[in-house]
Amino acid sequence: MTAKTLYEKLWDSHVVKQYNDNSCLLYIDRHLVQEVSSPVAFSSLRARGIGLRQAQKCLAMVDHVLPTQNKQYIEDPEARIQIQTLVDNTLEAGITYFPVDDARQGIVHVVGPELGFTLPGTTLVCGDSHTATHGAFGCLAFGIGASECEKVFATQCLKQIQAKTMRITFIGCLPVFCSAKDLALSVIAKIGAAGGTGYAIEYAGDEIRALSMEGRMTLCNMTIEAGARVGLVAPDEKTYAYLAQSPLAPKHQNWQDALCYWRQLCSDREAHFDREVSIDISQLEPMVTWGTSPEHVVPISANVPTHVNTQAQSQTRNQARNQVRNQAREASWQKALTYMQVKSGAPIAGIKVDKVFIGSCTNSRIEDLRSAAAVVAGRQVASNVIAIVVPGSGQVKLQAEKEGLDKVFTQAGLQWRSPGCSLCVAMNNDRLVPGERCASTSNRNFEGRQGVGGRTHLMSPAMAAAAAITGEITDVRKLL
Repeated sequence: MTAKTLYEKLWDSHVVKQYNDNSCLLYIDRHLVQEVSSPVAFSSLRARGIGLRQAQKCLAMVDHVLPTQNKQYIEDPEARIQIQTLVDNTLEAGITYFPVDDARQGIVHVVGPELGFTLPGTTLVCGDSHTATHGAFGCLAFGIGASECEKVFATQCLKQIQAKTMRITFIGCLPVFCSAKDLALSVIAKIGAAGGTGYAIEYAGDEIRALSMEGRMTLCNMTIEAGARVGLVAPDEKTYAYLAQSPLAPKHQNWQDALCYWRQLCSDREAHFDREVSIDISQLEPMVTWGTSPEHVVPISANVPTHVNTQAQSQTRNQARNQVRNQAREASWQKALTYMQVKSGAPIAGIKVDKVFIGSCTNSRIEDLRSAAAVVAGRQVASNVIAIVVPGSGQVKLQAEKEGLDKVFTQAGLQWRSPGCSLCVAMNNDRLVPGERCASTSNRNFEGRQGVGGRTHLMSPAMAAAAAITGEITDVRKLL
């Protein structure tokens, strides 16, 4: 038998039909539904008189537009319409929906895994690009558009083209005070924001096995920021322990049967990857973005670059193409400096911030909150800073409150909020105003991502907490 990668095993086990154009019809096991991407799909099906193929394979909740201070009062009329539309559509379709006041509600990419809706060996889609998060469980997960949502609703299948494979192997041990967020940013620094385009990335190395499931989810979540739709980690005993108590995971004999199958989900020793990348993390430092792309990133001890990095790009032998790409990167670099109002050659540490955001589908799990709380405990937020902490789900919120983390945050002057996407994306009450600068644990630092004219610096929860205390981008290692 031909040796296969994990991605190839997952793909092959879900192919329904192979087409002459090299595309395949894939069976989709799970579909996460939220308020932003689904309305057009529901409307189109209704107009065509088509019902859902398997409504029980869907799970729905609101996350993007939901306020995190008072969920019972939705001030924005457009948000009210979006929420009510999802309520009506899921009721009509027979899809399980978690109301905004349900203790299980939260960000789809946090709730799916913690409930066991996300399982190894399955295919999972959602109308959101950060669906790659679920690949941390050995699940073939990727984001889809509104028209693709409609196809999954109607057929439980989706036509796709198989990606090439890339393995990123981390060498060495993760230094103290570095996290999975720093690993993710180091990957993007290495291969660039488009380096993974057309690939499914599998993460490997001893440090991946040492990571918690929360850390693996953070890493896979940021895969899309490196250009790849799919990020994968092979399941292991940590995966099974995480899922063992999940309410939707298999039970009793079904659990034993599932384990037998899941333990086969790894890349074969002789499997061929189309691209291999190694990253030595033994000297890794906490990472911070300075510009308007996740690839605009440097270690905390470094300065804002004085020239564009032409190394972090897709491999190509075409000199002319490389020249065009480098020119585009140069223009993007100059534009980023202007927009972010940072000076090339100046230290990244010491840049003043106005707001701090700890949350998002990247960094809002209990491990993330514990990390941030350890930094702010016994300290006070800088007088010039507004800092908010937004747990990723109702279950994370309850656990944090059980551990007293909410009091650690509020006593230090941070705001403790309810679950939601919040300041990660300016689609709710939480947003930056023009000119405001934010230390953020989210996944994107694009222009206007957190609000028109807002400036975003991506970093880990511990680093964001340090920025809240000092009022500026700070090396967290100096506080701990």
